[in-house]
Amino acid sequence: QVQLVESGGGLVQAGGSLRLSCAASGTISSINAMAWFRQAPGKQREWVATIASGGITSYLDSVRGRFTISRDSAKNTVYLQMNSLKPEDTALYYCRYRAIRDYWGQGTQVTVSS
Repeated sequence: QVQLVESGGGLVQAGGSLRLSCAASGTISSINAMAWFRQAPGKQREWVATIASGGITSYLDSVRGRFTISRDSAKNTVYLQMNSLKPEDTALYYCRYRAIRDYWGQGTQVTVSS
């Protein structure tokens, strides 16, 4: 079993920064990809960023250049550094660990005021 706990969300003004953390426990392998998703009110959950084996990263176009995903395998933690935040980044942010099945955390709320 895998448990994921997100933290670091909050209220920030447009242009500000936040760093989200996702701490994983259980049977974790650094080979498996971890990702961040978000869901805004009334919208479907959307993928934001992935970090795969070897540290290969990929990003949603609208966040590329502003967000950075990283991973500390020793701590089983993945981070999402979010800079130049915009009101449209407001959402509940989730991390996902992909193994034989997908594991999800409970989410952390990010609210960006204009």
